Order: sequence, then C-alpha cells, then structure tokens
Amino acid sequence: MKSIEFIDLKTHGSIIGDKIKSSIDRVIAHGRFIMGPEVYALEKKLSAFTGAKHVVTCSSGTDALLMVLMAMGIGPGDAVFTSPFTFIATAEVISLLGAVPVFVDIDGDTFNIDPFKLEKAIEDLNKNSTLRLTPKCIIPVDIFGLPAEYETINKIADKYNLFVIEDAAQSFGGQTGDKMACNLTDVAITSFFPAKPLGCYGDGGAIFTSDDDLNEKLISIRVHGKGQHKYDNIRLGINGRMDTLQAAILIQKMTIFREELKKRQIVAQKYRKRLKGLVQFQKISDKFTSAWAQFSFCSEDRSKIMAELETNKIPHAIYYPKPLHLQEVFSMLKYKKGDFVVAEKVADTILSIPMHPYLVDEHLEFIAKTIVSAFN
Repeated sequence: MKSIEFIDLKTHGSIIGDKIKSSIDRVIAHGRFIMGPEVYALEKKLSAFTGAKHVVTCSSGTDALLMVLMAMGIGPGDAVFTSPFTFIATAEVISLLGAVPVFVDIDGDTFNIDPFKLEKAIEDLNKNSTLRLTPKCIIPVDIFGLPAEYETINKIADKYNLFVIEDAAQSFGGQTGDKMACNLTDVAITSFFPAKPLGCYGDGGAIFTSDDDLNEKLISIRVHGKGQHKYDNIRLGINGRMDTLQAAILIQKMTIFREELKKRQIVAQKYRKRLKGLVQFQKISDKFTSAWAQFSFCSEDRSKIMAELETNKIPHAIYYPKPLHLQEVFSMLKYKKGDFVVAEKVADTILSIPMHPYLVDEHLEFIAKTIVSAFN
C-alpha cells in the first residue's frame, strides 16, 4: 500500500501542476514580482468568495493579525481577549505591540472560545482597577476549521464596545449559515500556509473587511505605512506584502477549492461514522460548516492510539500539546495550571489524523481500523 500522507500536497499538485507552472512562467515573464497584477486579481477573487467588501493580501497569517492590531491602534495598556488553545501567533502579535493577551477558556464541545466565559472575563477585568488595562478587542479562533460562535460573540462585543477579529487562519472555506468564514465579524484574517485548506507554496495571508477606513489603513501599513507613494510615510507599518508568485499560485488553486471542500466533508463524515462511540469529536451544529483544516478528536486513550498509528506508519499530530497560558513565553502573565481546565484537558487528549481531499477509501479504512484496534 502506498504510504499515507498527513496532508497530501503532491496529489494536489499533480492535478493543477501544469496550470500553476504556466502562472509562474507568466509572472517571470512580466517581472512584477512585488505587488504585480496577480496580487490584485487574487484579492478580487477572495472578496467574491467570502463576500467581504475589501481584501488586503499579505505575507502571512501572523502578519495579517499584526497589521489589523496596528491599524486599530492596539498598544500598551490594552487588553485583547483570546483563546489559550491555539497556535502562538494569535497571542504573540498582541504582546509584540505591548498589549496584554487575556485568555478565556474554551467550550468543551467545540474547542472554540466559550462565549459565556468570555463575557465573564470582560466583566471581571472591568471590575479590576488594579490591572489598569483597557478592554479593546476579542480574537476568537476558528479551531480546526470550525467558525466560532460569532453571533453571540458579536453581541457581547457590541455590549462592551469591543472590536472583533476573526482568526480564520484554519477556517477559510468554512461557513455559519450562508455566511462564509472571513466575513463574520468587523475584520478577519486567514493564512495560506501550505498545510491550510487553501495553501500557497510558501507563506501568505489575507485580511478581510467591509470597513472602508480600516481597509485604507491596512493598505498603508502593508507597505511601511506609505501615503501617496512609497517614500511618503504617514504611519508606522511593516513589509507585509504577498509575493506575486504566491498570488499566482493561489489563483489557480482557487479554481478547484470548492470541489476540495466538498471532498473534505466526505472524508470527515466517513471518519466520524467509523470512529463513532470510540472518541470525542468536535461538535458541529447544523448551522456551521467546518473547512476541516484538521480532523481532530479527543481520547483518554491517546497514547494507545498513537502507539498503534506509529506501529502502522500512519502520520499523526497533536494540535496543541500545551495551552498558551502555560507557555514559558507568557509566564509574566502569572497564569498557572488549572486556570483554564477545559483547554488543558483538550490539550492532554487531542489527536489529529490524516485529513485532505485526496484521502482514498483504502487509506481511510486502514487508519480507522488501526484506531479501533487500540481499543481491543
């Protein structure tokens, strides 16, 4: 049997490889490697796909978050609420600007930030005058491709006059009702890291908003805070541009993206059918559609499952083994083990197995049987 890929980028490349090579050749021919026409063409396609009025492509999902926070003027003395169960980039950018990440525990069913606990955290901070922090922003994370509960989160944000950034680094292609991820809040970001549902051949990201003023600031920040031209600098910015080559690649990959999303749904449903009753799946209600960036589940028998997977040379991963509040880099925040018990429990039991649109039934069945065997 052919080796099983955790994320099969090779098969994907074989399907549209010729078109991607042609796109790359066109970029090489016109030579506009920085902010070439493909960048703007991609932004229009991303806008049409999500429904967001404006799209600003950039160099990575991390820089996308950083740029939004810069545009909002986030800095020292500001508090930004987010999940401790995510990749460090979400909280890292908050601290880089001198603001303080305030972690909020996750929901034990969806693994996304818990709206009830979020409102309590906001109220608690408002009552705590000794911290001298001003609540400014909420960054929920669409973990594993599942959009957070934005209908409730947006209402909480309105109540306390806060801004919401949808961290859709994993959920591009997901939905809440008929609304697409990246268009569920004031502003959203995504990542085009190669392993994402829509990935390029390097780093890349994008910001989505329907706010005209915010869009103008982001365009400026993306190129060193430029004004009318690159030597007219009106604010601090970064070198946050997306390479034209990456934009050209993504334009081609978008031509088969909707079909890939359908295939991801099929793979996920087959997994859930085969493993039902053995592990705890991420709960997805009828109004949500996950982009299935990963297929993850929780099990108290994780070590046994991993041992069986390793014996059978099946790739797997743990996203994420240590919540952010327990990371050394955030030790100055004085969080301790037991502060966010749900996030800690999920981190101790979560496991991700191969997930991509080209996972054949033979491989899926072998993976499922191997996991089932761990319980025998």
